[in-house]
Amino acid sequence: MKKTSMPARALLSNVKLFLALSRTTHGLFDLATPAVSALLWLGAFPSPWIVGIGLLTAFAGYTSVYALNDLVDYRTDLERVRNGLLKDTGDYLDTVFVRHPLAQGALSFRKGLMWAAFWAAIAFTGASMLGSACALLFLGGVVLEAAYCLMLKVSHLRVLVSGLVKTLGGIAAVFAVDPTPSPLFLFLLFSWLFFWEIGGQNLPADWHDIEDDAELRYRTIPVRCGPRVTSALILVSLVIAAGLGTYLFSFATGQFSIFCAGGSLLTGYFLLVQPACQVWCSERMADVDALFTRASLYPLTLLALLLVNMLSLQAAR
Repeated sequence: MKKTSMPARALLSNVKLFLALSRTTHGLFDLATPAVSALLWLGAFPSPWIVGIGLLTAFAGYTSVYALNDLVDYRTDLERVRNGLLKDTGDYLDTVFVRHPLAQGALSFRKGLMWAAFWAAIAFTGASMLGSACALLFLGGVVLEAAYCLMLKVSHLRVLVSGLVKTLGGIAAVFAVDPTPSPLFLFLLFSWLFFWEIGGQNLPADWHDIEDDAELRYRTIPVRCGPRVTSALILVSLVIAAGLGTYLFSFATGQFSIFCAGGSLLTGYFLLVQPACQVWCSERMADVDALFTRASLYPLTLLALLLVNMLSLQAAR
């Protein structure tokens, strides 16, 4: 029994390291973003072929890009480890497995690079099958993600690059179901995802590392501006995101929907605005981490809302 269980445990351990490298728990939540974006524009379910290729491409894309983040940040993460600054926090979404396994020596750089390249190849192939625009957006996302990481010691304005990167998955999904979408819709979608990423993901994540980053003189908004300004930026960004999300969802199927408008408004309040207000009032790290987790659930909750609305409309016909 022991001889058969030991290899199984070793295999499971290695799998967890690769999943940690790609922050797969977070990445699975992110899959809802392109799905919501495509359904909002199309107002109907795409063909099974597009759904299958799209899901595989989105999973591969997020898996490779999150792994790329750790690969490019390897030296800075190693600097954190050498200075005893890298902390694993059990209640923080991005530390469900192991935080930065490359820098901690749990996974070799070569294996991490091969893992990222494997999924990047799948993502690019799938994106190319969905359209040239999707392939170009994926390549752009890879370049921008690398630039975002390299700006850690250069400028706190890298937060804008992060916001741009996170919009590309949703925009690519729209082009996957329609090669000529409305520029106005793309602008609203971009703005919605941009402010959600900045207020609900990037700033809380940087706040989580504020003490470490300050000691190492890394350039982030929380380090440069402090908790008071950062909490205000988070609140303003998420109020805008919740408002834009409600507007987009009110016309989710090409006609006004009270169910979608009310549901998206409540979702935006409880997952974005309310925890952002709590952060602004308390400036406690526990509230910052809670905001990050709840904001990560925002696209998935909206996807469930949208699916219920679309299925109910189909059943009523």
